[in-house]
Amino acid sequence: MSGWKRVVLPLIFILFAAYLVYSTLHIRRYTVEVCVEFEGRTACRTASGATREDAQRAAQDNACAQLTSGMTNTRICGSKPPLSVKWIEAP
Repeated sequence: MSGWKRVVLPLIFILFAAYLVYSTLHIRRYTVEVCVEFEGRTACRTASGATREDAQRAAQDNACAQLTSGMTNTRICGSKPPLSVKWIEAP
């Protein structure tokens, strides 16, 4: 391997790894647990997001995914108000 590759390739890898760590740690500003009910069944899921809306939507989508099958039921479940919303972490 030539000299420049010995320096550049590890540097690119280190920069990429640093970016992944930074973006992963700083995206989770809000963490929430959302419980939903669909067709008599209940599911609760926790999710994180950069905004309150993102976190709550992700948690509700995950909970609905446990209870439904098919796109139509998933959309119906996701459009219903949640049974409970518990904020675990917020700035």
